[in-house]
Amino acid sequence: MKLSTNELRERANQSIALLEECALCPRCCSVDRTADDTGSCGVGRFAVLASLGPHFGEEPPLVGSRGSGTVFFSGCNMHCSFCQNFDISQHIRGERVSPRELADAFLKIQSMGCHNLNLVTPTHVVPQILEAFALAASQSFSLPIVYNCGGYEAVDTLRLLEGVVDIYMPDLKYGDDEAALELSGVPDYVAHSKAALKEMWRQVGDLEITPAGLAASGLLVRHLVLPGNTASSEKVYQFLSEELSQDTYVNIMDQYRPVGSLTSTKRFSIDRFLNREEYKASIREATAAGLWRGLPAHSRTT
Repeated sequence: MKLSTNELRERANQSIALLEECALCPRCCSVDRTADDTGSCGVGRFAVLASLGPHFGEEPPLVGSRGSGTVFFSGCNMHCSFCQNFDISQHIRGERVSPRELADAFLKIQSMGCHNLNLVTPTHVVPQILEAFALAASQSFSLPIVYNCGGYEAVDTLRLLEGVVDIYMPDLKYGDDEAALELSGVPDYVAHSKAALKEMWRQVGDLEITPAGLAASGLLVRHLVLPGNTASSEKVYQFLSEELSQDTYVNIMDQYRPVGSLTSTKRFSIDRFLNREEYKASIREATAAGLWRGLPAHSRTT
């Protein structure tokens, strides 16, 4: 931890104040979550812990030989119709945990020997996480911290995480607001996600990888290619290359499948699997934009 226990407590107090008329994310639901009211995320005063443990399906710089220590939170500030974790993101399932119990969960991940603590869907529970860190830090918690989010973030909330988060791992889901609104239920996704990623990059810079191949700090971006180029992927790649860095580490994912609450949409046909040519075309767009880190090795020459 770069911050002292007292500094962490102060950050926690500042973030809890945001819960009183909740403004943790761009939705600004304005409900009093300190009174256990709930807004769009479905979570009140206490975080809901869905599961925890070593995960070996994350990016290689996170997994290493002992796995990434994932802590899955229930609830989400986005409502993606194709979410693969729909059962916990759109339904509140799991155990409500106190700050002490959440701190113990973080320490348990460390005792398992994981390379990092990977906070999955943390946006709506930043105050609860900071409360837990203040407790865990006093018990020698020392793992690198990964903030694994959907990209729909408030810059003011992210600033409270400066010096706490080592590795930001946001999805950059869309380059088009219309698709974001229809498929994920969020307005102005593009502007908010761009501002958020710029703040993340300001804090931690490009991804730094140790000689052992493990991520130490920096920004790692995920982008899921959707059928029919529904996500306007070329705009995503242009932003990363031109407004952040051509050295941005990008995982361009091809595992889209029609799951979650997906039935039909007004404009977008994503009720089918992604085909191979669509994925290859997206990789070509990324390399044409100047991106190279994290992409499949063959993409540098094709």
